[in-house]
Amino acid sequence: MSIVKINVLTVPEEQRETLEKRFAARAGAVEGSDGFEWFELLRPVEGTDTYLVYTRWRTEEDFQRWLAGRGQAAHGGGAHGGGAQGGGAQGDRPKPAATDATLWSFEVVQQTGPKQA
Repeated sequence: MSIVKINVLTVPEEQRETLEKRFAARAGAVEGSDGFEWFELLRPVEGTDTYLVYTRWRTEEDFQRWLAGRGQAAHGGGAHGGGAQGGGAQGDRPKPAATDATLWSFEVVQQTGPKQA
């Protein structure tokens, strides 16, 4: 079954809009990648400054290939850094919107969806 990667981003309230705009601006950056299955950006709603970036991949190898290629550019050259940094030249990058980032990894062992009528 699939694997799930969740990037846990600490985003101060004043940077939330910036983070969300940066993700919106790079829409499509991952969708065409081999093995990519799903993406969601999850905004906190209950007293936390933690965003979750959820991606699902066919295999760990598919994720690693994306990370080594297009993913490296999407993360500002680092593996899992400040999140959605946006464009600009290497020395001209805007400040990351997130103050901390952690990558969680999971294997999907069970899944279900709505019943089909």
